[in-house]
This record gives sequence, C-alpha cells and structure tokens, in this order.
Amino acid sequence: MNGQNELRARKIPMNNGIAIPALGFGTLIPDLGDTLRATGAALDAGFRQFDCSERYRNEEAVGEAIHGALQAGNIRRDDLFVATKLWNNNHRPERVKPAIEASLKKLRLDYVDLYLMHTPFAFRPGDDQDPRDDSGRTIYDDGVTLLDTWGAMERLVDEGHCRAIGLSDVGLEHVAEINRSRRIRPAVVQVEAHPYLPQWELLEACGEAGIVFLAFAVLGHAFEPKLLEDDVIKEVAAEVGKTTAQVCIAWALQRGTAVLTTSTNPAHIRESLDVSSLPESAMEAIKGITTRYRFNKVVETGLPGFIPREGSNSASAK
Repeated sequence: MNGQNELRARKIPMNNGIAIPALGFGTLIPDLGDTLRATGAALDAGFRQFDCSERYRNEEAVGEAIHGALQAGNIRRDDLFVATKLWNNNHRPERVKPAIEASLKKLRLDYVDLYLMHTPFAFRPGDDQDPRDDSGRTIYDDGVTLLDTWGAMERLVDEGHCRAIGLSDVGLEHVAEINRSRRIRPAVVQVEAHPYLPQWELLEACGEAGIVFLAFAVLGHAFEPKLLEDDVIKEVAAEVGKTTAQVCIAWALQRGTAVLTTSTNPAHIRESLDVSSLPESAMEAIKGITTRYRFNKVVETGLPGFIPREGSNSASAK
C-alpha cells in the first residue's frame, strides 16, 4: 500500500476493540443547507468518521445526509463511525440519557460509535445552551461533578446507546481524574492540536493510557497567526508537492493522532483525503516550529470559541 492510501485508510484501535478511522470530518457548519451538502460531499469523497454535537444545532442535517447514503445503499452503518457530544447544560446525570436520545433521533441512528463530554464544565441545567445572568456572565452549575456526569455516560454504554465514551476540550488533570475513578475508560480525548499547539505531553499520556488522541483545528481555521502560511509548513509543502493543509493533516496522522477537518467546499473536502506520508526530515522540521498558540479558549471556560452565541452571524469550527 502506498503512503497516500495508507494514511487515508488508517484506523486506530480504541480500548474497546473497535477502530476509529484516523481521518474524520467535523460537522460544525453554521448553515443547515451547507451542513447537508458538505456531509454528503464528505461521504461521497470517502470520509467514514463524522464528528457531531448537540451544541452545533445541526444534527438533523447530518442525519439526513447519512440516512440518504444508507438508503441509497452507498454505505452500510457498519462502515461509519459517528460521534456526537453532550453539551454543558446537560451534565446533571438525569439529563444525560435524554440528551443522547435527542441526538440519536436527530441523527436518525440507533446508536453512536462515540459519545463525548463536550467540555468538563457544567452549565446551569435547562434548555438554554448558553445560560447567562443579568450581567452577561455564564451561569455554571456547582451541583454536579465530572465523575457524576461520567457515571451517567457509562450507563449509556451499558444500555447500547453508544459504543464508547470519551472527553473533549480537557487537560491532563481531567483525563487523570477519570482514569483514576472510572469503570469504563475514556476511549478518545478530543482536543485542539496542530504544529502551533502540538500537545506532546497530553499525546504521550493518552498513548500510555490506551486513549485515542483526536485533534481538531489542525489547519488553524485561517485565524492569526496563520498556520498555513508558516514558512516551515510552506517549505515542506513545496518539497513534497502538496498543499500546506495536506501537510498539516499528514503530520498529525503520522505522529499517531486521529484528525478532524471541516470544509463546505467539495474540492477541499476531497483534497483533505489526498494526503501522503511525509519524509522524516519534514516531520522533524515541523516539530521544530517554536510558535505556540491556542485558537480556541474553550478549555478555560467551557465557552466554545468557534461557535457563535445566539444572534451572532459568525462561526468557524468546534
């Protein structure tokens, strides 16, 4: 198998014996029509891992695209790896099961392959995903712990609503806390990671614990500082005859992480799968980049930096 096909087809075993396709499609796309078209284009291009969330407010569109492909006989459910996430206003244990049931109904699926706690922060329980006080400050919930929520998620595995559970937007301390006390180990940890935020320590800890490290924002989302315009990335791209985006995706896959990428452009979606192995010299050059920057501050507050508040017209991803 050549380097291109190997990277595109790579799967990473999770600690429950199920493998996750290493290259996945993220579905945070603000417009429902764009979501439907992009998810369909990703399915046609060959993506088989799809990352969703109740917070994205577009699970229905993702579900419609997947249902259409299944009904057409283009794919089988067993070919797909679908993940969704529990949002912060549903951390109370009694709210966890209804939350996944609502997601499954929107996705038109009997189960998801992975259910993630979107962040370790609990917001005031209720229907408002972004509860604020009169001063505009987020209202957190101090009546529930990380372990309370995790225990409720474990029961979802027992009942067949999901095949695996994991964490998102966390640090080493959260992973360690769950690993010390869990009955079911986290299968996946999803965090921002790219050459400007390589997260080597967390990657090593996940490897030692048998947890799949799933990276988002691997292309930097065109924010400043612009990762895809980095001189080292550009030099590597010119050397190997690939785009800077393809180089960043290949770098992430080769260092052992799973990867999420998002686009509404069918050509860019296909391009994301057209990745080839990088020479070791290129891997070392990218590892040597010294710029350090986090594009999404969600790990500090639970507030998603790439998702707009109600009434805002802008969004990027995650």
